[in-house]
Amino acid sequence: MYTLLDTINTPGELRALEREQLPQLASELREFLVESVSHTGGHLSSNLGTVELTIALHTIFDTPEDKLVWDVGHQTYTHKILTGRREAMSHLRMAGGIAGFPKREESPYDTFGTGHSSTSISAALGMAVAAKLQGSERRSVAIIGDGALTGGMAFEALNNAGAMDANLLVILNDNDMSISRPVGALNNYLARLMSGRFYAAVRRGSEKVLKGMPPVLEFAKRAEEHVKGMVTPSTLFEEFGFNYIGPIDGHDLDVLLDTLSNIRQLEGPQFLHIVTQKGRGYALAEQDCLLYHGVGKFDRIQGITAKPVPNHVEGLTANPTYTEVFGQWLCDMAAQDERLVGITPAMCEGSGMAEFSGRFPARYFDVGIAEQHALTFAAGLACDGYKPVVAIYSTFLQRAYDQLIHDIAIQNLPVILAIDRGGLVGADGATHAGSFDLSFLRCIPNMTVMAPADENECRQMLYTAMLLNTPSAVRYPRGTGPGVAIKNEMSALPVGRGELRREGRRVAILAFGTMLAPALAAAEQLDATVANMRFVKPLDAELVLRLAREHELLVTVEENTIQGGAGSAVAECLQQHGIVIPLLQLGLPDRFIEQGEHGQMLADCGLDAKGLIASIKNYPT
Repeated sequence: MYTLLDTINTPGELRALEREQLPQLASELREFLVESVSHTGGHLSSNLGTVELTIALHTIFDTPEDKLVWDVGHQTYTHKILTGRREAMSHLRMAGGIAGFPKREESPYDTFGTGHSSTSISAALGMAVAAKLQGSERRSVAIIGDGALTGGMAFEALNNAGAMDANLLVILNDNDMSISRPVGALNNYLARLMSGRFYAAVRRGSEKVLKGMPPVLEFAKRAEEHVKGMVTPSTLFEEFGFNYIGPIDGHDLDVLLDTLSNIRQLEGPQFLHIVTQKGRGYALAEQDCLLYHGVGKFDRIQGITAKPVPNHVEGLTANPTYTEVFGQWLCDMAAQDERLVGITPAMCEGSGMAEFSGRFPARYFDVGIAEQHALTFAAGLACDGYKPVVAIYSTFLQRAYDQLIHDIAIQNLPVILAIDRGGLVGADGATHAGSFDLSFLRCIPNMTVMAPADENECRQMLYTAMLLNTPSAVRYPRGTGPGVAIKNEMSALPVGRGELRREGRRVAILAFGTMLAPALAAAEQLDATVANMRFVKPLDAELVLRLAREHELLVTVEENTIQGGAGSAVAECLQQHGIVIPLLQLGLPDRFIEQGEHGQMLADCGLDAKGLIASIKNYPT
């Protein structure tokens, strides 16, 4: 099937192909991507959209000497395939396999590790400046999507880069529009023209000649902007100090190759705008690129066919994910309270807000990939009487930590953080793991921090947060819960109070969040007491002290880093009350945990029932 692809293991071999062979290579790559991802799961639509771009980049640029920096990394599968990792794609995002994102330890072609958005321009600029300081002619290229360009960090980098005399190329991969044939043909022609050395030389020469006549120079610049503005998008990037080129068809290899070849000869900051189609070449993904953005295993012929099974709670499937539980609560709560507004930083579907956005469009706000703005925007709404609910992944909340402290907590504003992907996240690996939120949240004054043990508790905790007039966070994991029935009726939990779930002897296990299930399983064999702590802050000090008085060993269990986490809160509580008792703190180890299957990852960290039993039995008392 892969006549050409099977011969390509390095970009050097790619460069040896004739130009007329490249369309066939692109076709084979798409076939391989669909076949491979259907067996492993992963990001599909975005990778199908950047096949030609990746081929062109590795053809024109001398990688890895020239640096390619991919933003986020959702679109790097073709890059991995062409840089010697085709066979390794069969273990994509698996334990011991290759990562789903660029990773420096994995290949010299992965020049910068990513996973979060809007970092590429900053990193590529740093590399471009390093080349200049070293007297090197190597080039640096940042490839960023139109979604990632909504992040403030990207604009900070653009602002800085435009003032630098560094050889940086920023490629905007715009996949939110299509080019009609007439406009596309004209733009392709102009891109070739404006990226050519003749145009650049004339432009520089004209500036030198006209420097002595500032009014004339200003007029010439304005005239050029108006002429370009008639056939190209905004001249915003020119204002940043870049030479703007495009938009061009990102699936036309001839245009891409000619334009990139021209740009590689230019000096200073360049900006190339290309337009691509997500899901290109796979009809099902073209029809619904969002559905095929991040996929599990699927049948490539039938596509994704799973249908939800009705649940006793209207709107939920039989075994709902925590994300779905949140989404249903958001709709139910919004129907009861007009003060509720929902905010997401570009994760509508991922955070379970799709139904809410349709039913309550006036109260739904997608602010783009701008986590810092999302929190301060929520703070502003809270100042004027609204109850903002910010749906955000744990790992993305890290990017807005200053705003959480400075704009929300100090002012004690009633903003609710619905924190998804708390704990380990499986195949997405370390960049997306919510390993630190309990630690960095519990040290902030005025915060209430809750961790539900099951689906129903998640719903009731979100309702509890709604009734508070202070900042609060409900932190829940990716995936499904233990299958506890969800009550339609919402009732508030007593703040700062846990519950005793099993009475035992000698050992008391204090479980936080979803660690309750393995704790109960372990307790059956150990005859231990188990408490569902529910609140990380305020901690149920009364329950902690009672368990300390009645047992010989306390064990805290959390799917969060041990350092500064919920177990540390228990230790602080005991110390404050002068109680000395053996305390075993179990949680995530002090290292970044790579991708794998979630259950196995927990077992490797000793956080399954078997691991808990072993740790408790081996603890010296």
